[in-house]
Amino acid sequence: MTLGRTAGPGPRGRSAAPVGRGPRARLASAFWFLLPFALLLVVWAVVVAATGTPMRIFPQVTDVGSAIADMWASGDLLRHLGASLRRVGVGALLAVATALPFGIALGASPKLAAFFTPLLRFSVSLAGIAWIPIATLWLGYSDQAVIFIVWNAMFFALTYNALLGVQQIPIELIRAARSMGTGRLRMFWEVLLPGALPSVVTGLRIGLGYGWRGLVAAEIIASSAGLGYALFLAQKSFDTDVVIASMAIIGVLWLLMDRLVLSPLERRTVERWGMKSVVS
Repeated sequence: MTLGRTAGPGPRGRSAAPVGRGPRARLASAFWFLLPFALLLVVWAVVVAATGTPMRIFPQVTDVGSAIADMWASGDLLRHLGASLRRVGVGALLAVATALPFGIALGASPKLAAFFTPLLRFSVSLAGIAWIPIATLWLGYSDQAVIFIVWNAMFFALTYNALLGVQQIPIELIRAARSMGTGRLRMFWEVLLPGALPSVVTGLRIGLGYGWRGLVAAEIIASSAGLGYALFLAQKSFDTDVVIASMAIIGVLWLLMDRLVLSPLERRTVERWGMKSVVS
């Protein structure tokens, strides 16, 4: 038994190709995506030049560019970038490995879902940054504390979305699987997980956003490397250009992750599993 989407054949018996995804459409999409940032840079440069704002208060665009070049030349950028990506990667893997089965198990059991849902909603409001003081008390000022914050920030959002995803599976499909004698493991892999995937991937996108913010905050407090630590170190030495440069790198890196990895993953998952499903 497999869960799939129904799609009518296109011309001459072939599946219809996606609309509006040619090179010209992609270039247009990239243009409109980058245009607000280009306008922001222009306004930034004009306002700072017109007001004569000192660099210590707010640097010019070129000063920030020079700071990024200096960070690259010294090797600090790669060192901080590597530390942050490693921590967010480990934390995300742990969150997926723990939240996904837990959330699907809750979704498959109405009684467990009713019991845990209030706790999940309560925990979502506290996840991530609010746990930093506890994390440092438990794990010290270490990589483990930062990874814990990333995991904590993602876990509850992923669990809740997995629960919702299972609850959205048509009950007829689950009953049909049970009537065919589907075991628990096969039910998980062939019915519950595929059916919950659109919601799970949306939860992953949201959770990684929470995790990324938690990472930066935790690195400011509990680390000696990473993009958050670089930002904090620059603030202590009044290097405003490096502070803004670090903020820009954090924002650009998240945009790249979201646009190049998470957004296509979410779109393809919804296209594959989010349509009308059938048992075959």
